[in-house]
Amino acid sequence: MTSPAPPVPRAAAAALALAALLAGPWLGAQEAPATEPSPARDAVAAAAQEVVTAEEIPPEQIETFVDTVDVRVVNVDVYVTDKRGQRVTGLTQEDFRLFEDGREVPITNFYAVEGGRPATLPAAPAQTAEDGAAPAAPAPAAVDQVPSDQRLHLVIYVDNFNIRPEHRNRVLDELGYFVSTKLRRGDRAMLVTYDRSLKVRQPFTSDPQLLVRAMKEVARVTGHGVSRDDERRQAFERIAETQNPNAAHAYARTYAESMQNDLSFTVGAIKEFIDYLAGLPGRKAILYVSDGIPMVPGQEAFEALDQKFGGGRFMSDAFGYDFSRRFTELTHAANSNRVSFYTIDAAGLRLYSSFTAEKNAVDASIRVDGTINANLQSPLRYMADTTGGVAIVNTNNALPMLERIAEDFESYYSLGFSPAHAGSGRYHRLEVRLAERRRDLVVRHREGYRDKTIEAQMTDGTVSALRFAFEDNPLGVSLGFGDLQAREDRRTWIVPVDVEVPIDRIALVPRAGSHEGRLRLYISAIDDRGDASPVQQVAVPISIPDAEVERARGQTYRYTVPLLMRGGRHRVAVGLRDELGAQESFVIEDVTVGRS
Repeated sequence: MTSPAPPVPRAAAAALALAALLAGPWLGAQEAPATEPSPARDAVAAAAQEVVTAEEIPPEQIETFVDTVDVRVVNVDVYVTDKRGQRVTGLTQEDFRLFEDGREVPITNFYAVEGGRPATLPAAPAQTAEDGAAPAAPAPAAVDQVPSDQRLHLVIYVDNFNIRPEHRNRVLDELGYFVSTKLRRGDRAMLVTYDRSLKVRQPFTSDPQLLVRAMKEVARVTGHGVSRDDERRQAFERIAETQNPNAAHAYARTYAESMQNDLSFTVGAIKEFIDYLAGLPGRKAILYVSDGIPMVPGQEAFEALDQKFGGGRFMSDAFGYDFSRRFTELTHAANSNRVSFYTIDAAGLRLYSSFTAEKNAVDASIRVDGTINANLQSPLRYMADTTGGVAIVNTNNALPMLERIAEDFESYYSLGFSPAHAGSGRYHRLEVRLAERRRDLVVRHREGYRDKTIEAQMTDGTVSALRFAFEDNPLGVSLGFGDLQAREDRRTWIVPVDVEVPIDRIALVPRAGSHEGRLRLYISAIDDRGDASPVQQVAVPISIPDAEVERARGQTYRYTVPLLMRGGRHRVAVGLRDELGAQESFVIEDVTVGRS
């Protein structure tokens, strides 16, 4: 597993970086002249010894020598239909009112898309609370190009652990047609499956044929929904066969605990994947496919128990397994990361539960049957409703509803506002209302968001870069690797990671005979087995003597971070934030350590 090496003392690391900056040869975007003896360069080298290092600058001065203002924008994607469900386009900013925690906030950014084409120019560039820095508005000639903070990342998430193979394969056929006809240029989609662990079957791509090919491979994989049905059937049979209410109660509890354990892993995997997506810019949608997952694991067993022995004394036990809080946490995470759920109940039209329809050994009542169906579909509806998505349930033909989902991707409104608070970490409720003259229309949107700290946003971006090979590099950062140093065990190496950034991209402010900047570096690595290190961060204060500022502007600043790595291939991701310029970059680079 990749992990950071024991940190070099900050003074030493800073001095190393400053020596590279000031003592030459300069590593600039422009070609550096040949190195020759020079009194001026000797003076620069001497000056490097006098530059104040990170340890020598009092922390309170580093943090307060200049005021910084982060203009952050929260984007709320809104879908508008009439009473018949038909898409409504042509609305303007004046048609909407936006509320945070019940208080109206001014809409500062408005963006509309109709038929996959921007209907308005994007708002001025700003940093979004969920997505990092927003790109600059395109020139009028490029109005048809969707900016990165509005681009779609679609994840087709097939829950193989909670689906029957025949149901999955029917829906995969429909999804193959969907991505072949509805995935637009610039959209990116991926296919993942869950089989007690997450597996990426097709990384993000704009090629629908790669997705279709991956779906065909998934169609040959075992689905575990049959074993879920068998476990439920056995629980019902045991309850039906015993005349001892205590024994029957024990059977119900055993079944509920097994379902609860499985559901904990299922929800945990979805939450983990949302965390990976968090730092990607733009809109994100998860098209979640399963035969349903229970809101209250084992509820149907307690329902059967209550029907057999009566008295209503068993149903209260069922809600000790209630998972609604975990689903609320899940949707809060999705909303905080601009992720919408579009859920598909692959079981289709649910007239009877599977064990009743196919195995008539158990005479389940209509009430128990209804409990099973409602319990399995409830999370699918909830996940979609609270994140602004759509649930497809009770149909054996998902294509008409998939067409409606495609309309969400092609026609929508994005409302942006700047919160009065910054980085509180709290979850805030959102509400979009239409102006009085438009009250006959229906709006759909995510119900809230979390006000993330800058540190959380940068960590999210670094993780997304690591997991999805995502790069966004307005600062012009480049990565390189120094000479690897094998440790005594010959199994791990110290890998120096050189982070370089053009000085003319860094915001510098004058202060007491020097120009100073403030960077913060976030770094993580993942090996070829998928083991990733936690994201580490390092403060990188910069100080350049006034006499060297003009020369420095054409050169490159280097900072070296040592990582401790096992042998093999690794990907290193770096997020670099200019804290004075409120600008950030995310870059990746691969490295082979020792013998792979």
